[in-house]
Amino acid sequence: GRTAAAEACELCAAPVAEEHAHLYEAEADGLRCVCRPCSVLFADDGAGGGRYRLVRRRRVRLAPVDTAVLGVPVGLVFFVPRADGSVTAEGPSPAGAMRWEIDAAAWHGLAESVPALAGMTPDVEALLINTVRGHEEHWIVPIDDCFRMVSLVREEWRGLSGGGRVWPAVERFFAELTERP
Repeated sequence: GRTAAAEACELCAAPVAEEHAHLYEAEADGLRCVCRPCSVLFADDGAGGGRYRLVRRRRVRLAPVDTAVLGVPVGLVFFVPRADGSVTAEGPSPAGAMRWEIDAAAWHGLAESVPALAGMTPDVEALLINTVRGHEEHWIVPIDDCFRMVSLVREEWRGLSGGGRVWPAVERFFAELTERP
């Protein structure tokens, strides 16, 4: 959710609970909040003609993944395989998410050595990594978790270096992640 105010389903306008599902909208490359009944309509990947894809709830903690081959020298980043075969890397910044395309062949090579990566659902699951300050957090998470993390960094960032609040907040975010099927 984006605000503390009561939210509505972006498809039918019904109220949604604080914990609610999201749909990935391919055309807008963004998320829409949806109520439980509307989320059920998109449980099948073919529903919505490919325009919408339900964001899965699955979270899987991975052993450290050597992402050096991807050429992203950032310690707090998430990688999103796309339906068109491309792969994006995104990292939080004080201004929001920074995004760049990475070499798809390098990603596919990495996915061959880490089978869990090959099983990710395009556009709606991400490999989320935190290696800042000696951490070794590697997760497959729903894309909405990544957007929550980006929002958290934007809210807590102070000054040029982030200030004293951003990194403890990021550490709390990762500590609160729980595995779920």
